[in-house]
Amino acid sequence: MAEEYFKDGTVSGVGEYLDGERHGPWTFYFKNGSVKARGSYDSGQLDGEWIWHREAGGLLQQGAFVDGLQHGRWQRWHDTGNRLDDGFFERGKKSGEWVTYDKAGVEAKRKVYR
Repeated sequence: MAEEYFKDGTVSGVGEYLDGERHGPWTFYFKNGSVKARGSYDSGQLDGEWIWHREAGGLLQQGAFVDGLQHGRWQRWHDTGNRLDDGFFERGKKSGEWVTYDKAGVEAKRKVYR
């Protein structure tokens, strides 16, 4: 296991390297020690499911990567905990219907990407 550090010496990330590149599961931290993000790398590129958290708590966003590109369902949340938007990516580009919500969690907009 390898560790990366902030300038003040606190741990900023934990994971493994393969041939000098991040590879496999990684966890990143805020300076306060809470988890910032969790996911995997494949030869230095983001790969598979990733989850990001807010420093004050709660989810920020969740989605997957293929070959370093956003791919599949993605969701983001307001700092209130209510969903911000929900939709799909296809190889790095928004695809299909995306729904956006206001801070109260009420649907605000729908948009279709082709």
